[in-house]
Amino acid sequence: MTMRRIALNQRGSAVMEFVLVAPLVILIFAAVAQICLASYVRSTLIACAAEGARAGAEQDADRFVAVNRTKNALSDSIAAGTVEHIDVGRSRGQGAETVAVTITARLPLFGLLGPTTLTVTGHALSESLDGDGGANF
Repeated sequence: MTMRRIALNQRGSAVMEFVLVAPLVILIFAAVAQICLASYVRSTLIACAAEGARAGAEQDADRFVAVNRTKNALSDSIAAGTVEHIDVGRSRGQGAETVAVTITARLPLFGLLGPTTLTVTGHALSESLDGDGGANF
């Protein structure tokens, strides 16, 4: 076979290769974007939960201070629309009292694969000076 004949037999193969490869490349790109978005939302929720726990751990603070600080921290982020529930609680472990803010949110997914909810918790040491652990939660 001559080079001209080989070139004529290859006509249209680039288009066919593109049609076969493009969906795979798009799928990989979408998966990477999904992982990046989920990681960003998780990191944002963890930071906001920790901020709310620090506010709730201040002396004479109650659960509403922690919830309000968490909502304020979430208000300017992309994760604000995903939050379903914010819970605040106190616990005592190993001689130290801590405040925990737990956020339950929907995980933004492009498809139906993977988990649909995300629960994160932020902790802070309580600053109460009295023996009963400060404000009641």
